[in-house]
Amino acid sequence: MPNRYDVIVAGAGPAGAQCARDLAKRGYKVVILETEAEAEFPSQSNKSTGGTFASMMTSFGIPNDVVMHATESVVLESPNEHFIQDQPGFVLDFEAFKKFLVEDGRDKGAEYRFDARVHEPIVEDGDVVGVRYNCDQEVYSEIVIDATGPAAPLAKDLKIANLERKNHAIGIEYLFEGVDLTHPDFANLTDAMMLRLDHEYAPGGYSWIFHTGDDTAKVGICYIQNERYREHATHNRTVDGYLEHWLDTDPRFENARRIADNQVRGSAHVQPPGSMSTDSFMAIGDTVPSVDPVWGEGIYKCMKSARAAAVTADRCLTKKIDTSAEETSVYDDLWNEQVAPRQNRRLMMTRLLYFASNKRYDQLIRDLNKISRDTLSDINEGNKREIAKLLYPSDLSYLWKYWRGT
Repeated sequence: MPNRYDVIVAGAGPAGAQCARDLAKRGYKVVILETEAEAEFPSQSNKSTGGTFASMMTSFGIPNDVVMHATESVVLESPNEHFIQDQPGFVLDFEAFKKFLVEDGRDKGAEYRFDARVHEPIVEDGDVVGVRYNCDQEVYSEIVIDATGPAAPLAKDLKIANLERKNHAIGIEYLFEGVDLTHPDFANLTDAMMLRLDHEYAPGGYSWIFHTGDDTAKVGICYIQNERYREHATHNRTVDGYLEHWLDTDPRFENARRIADNQVRGSAHVQPPGSMSTDSFMAIGDTVPSVDPVWGEGIYKCMKSARAAAVTADRCLTKKIDTSAEETSVYDDLWNEQVAPRQNRRLMMTRLLYFASNKRYDQLIRDLNKISRDTLSDINEGNKREIAKLLYPSDLSYLWKYWRGT
């Protein structure tokens, strides 16, 4: 049957393309359906700052030629304080990164169909057996994987993804030249990735400057579109308006100029993932929300979820084929163990951060300067004892807001 595959992957972003790489390497017949035309790929889907660390590069065999700039530190800023952690990292050329994943997957035997907009799953007797795309086209497989991100047409149809608008975060980013990375009033951002907690510029979120070489940097903001997180917001100011406000008031951008044709917009959901699989089906990447409290590194999470899905598919298709919900639920177990352990605690930390005031952000950064790197890693992993060290009695009001809204 020429239109029959072992696995269909919807979406050629990092998660979908990596899953296809892993499956093709194992010898499976896999096809990837991607909405964009190949000549334009990736354009509309170019939705990441591209910040990552050596662990991701090594684990997934990512070559240095997709790196825009190697960094040496991570900087956290608040309105009046900053914290510097020495940690080598990489700012990726996201377009080159995604093209690499596609071409490497093709070299391993994966088939790509571009200009293929996924419409709905094909379900027979309760099992997902294929996908309809471009309205009337059909393709069939043993397993279907949704890697389409927040759009999640397949996962939503199957009632797997329940991505709530109240948890929706949006972001915008541009590449600039002429950025003053060594301004005396701020931390030195040469060879650094900086995240700033400051409600003036990103209420209920954060802003960033990622050095990309010479005097260029990726500059952007993101925040949650939710009234609970918008008490610090300026009325009727859009995400573009907040970025413009930052550019107009931060002296590091006094001589900065946008490099043309580099606008990046994106979105994600800050919430627990819930179920991620059912009979013959798995949802991966940004189709499954996952956010870390101190720095997200969403690329790595997407890639790890892709690998967990590939391992699960391999298990289901080896020897006697069994793609039942019981077997695909191995993916859920791997996700919770390897992709985002202690997810509930980490999401709680994220939400509490965005509730806090700018004054509390300053105190947090002062406290971070007093702890060790290992302690910070433990906090990021959701260690209760280490998290407690950063809390004050006055934080009970933030906890009350969190518990009232969950």
